[in-house]
Amino acid sequence: MDLVALRADCGSCFGLCCVALPFTASADFAVSKAAGTPCGNLDADFRCGIHAGLRERGFTGCTVFDCFGAGQRVSQVTFGGRDWRSAPETAGAMFAAFPVVRQLHELLWYLGEATARPAARSVLGELRELAGRVEGLAGGAPEELATVDVGALRAQVGELLGRVSELVRARVPGRRRDRRGADLAGARLRGADLRGASLRGALLIAADLTRADLRSADLLGTDLRNAALAGADLRDALFLTQAQVNAARGDASTRLPAGLDRPPHW
Repeated sequence: MDLVALRADCGSCFGLCCVALPFTASADFAVSKAAGTPCGNLDADFRCGIHAGLRERGFTGCTVFDCFGAGQRVSQVTFGGRDWRSAPETAGAMFAAFPVVRQLHELLWYLGEATARPAARSVLGELRELAGRVEGLAGGAPEELATVDVGALRAQVGELLGRVSELVRARVPGRRRDRRGADLAGARLRGADLRGASLRGALLIAADLTRADLRSADLLGTDLRNAALAGADLRDALFLTQAQVNAARGDASTRLPAGLDRPPHW
C-alpha cells in the first residue's frame, strides 16, 4: 500500500481544508468560519497567507490538521484538476467530497500500517481485501462518494484493527494495561511503562508522558492534545497519526515511529 500517497501535498490541493471545513473561534482558531466559506487567510494561489505564523496568529488547529492526502486526490483526481474558483459549478460537490475522502484515506493509513505488522500475518488477507474496498470507494465519482456510509465502514475497519492490536500487543512481555476510553486528562504518567497498553480512544489531554515508554501501545483515536511527550518512546506505537503527534508537545529526544515527522513547533 502506497502510504506516500496518504501524506498531504498542499501544493497540489485547492486549499480544500481552508474552505470545505468549518471552524469555531476557540483556543484552536482565532475566528469562526462556516463550511464552504474560504478562510480569510487563503490567498488566490490556494496557499495560506500566514502559514509561517499560524500558531502565533491563533490558528493552532490548522497546524494540527492532516488530510491524509485527500486534498490532492479530490483536487487532481476526483475533479481532474478543475478548481472551485475557475469552475465554481464544482464547488458544492468538491467541498462535500473532501471530508468523505479524508476519512477514507485515514482508514487506508491505518490498514496500511496494519498490513506491515509481521504479527498480523494471520489476518493479512482480510486487511488487504478491506483496504481494496476502501480504496475503491475513495476513487469513486462525487455522486458515489456522497452515498458512502463512512460510519459503518469505520466500525468494520476498527474491529479488524482491534484484532491486529491484540496480535501485536500479545508479543509484548509482562503486564499489558487496558485503558481503552479512559479519562486520563492531566494524568501524571512521567516515565510510565506503557508498552503494549491499549489506550485506544483514551483522553490524554495535557497528560505528562515525559520519558514514558509507549512502544507497541495502541493509540488509535487517543487524544494527545497538549500531552507532554519529551523524551517519550513511541517507536512501534500502533496507529499513531501525524495529527496526534502535531497536537502534542515533544522535543528532540522524543522517539517517533518511522513515517511520522517531528513537528516544527517541537
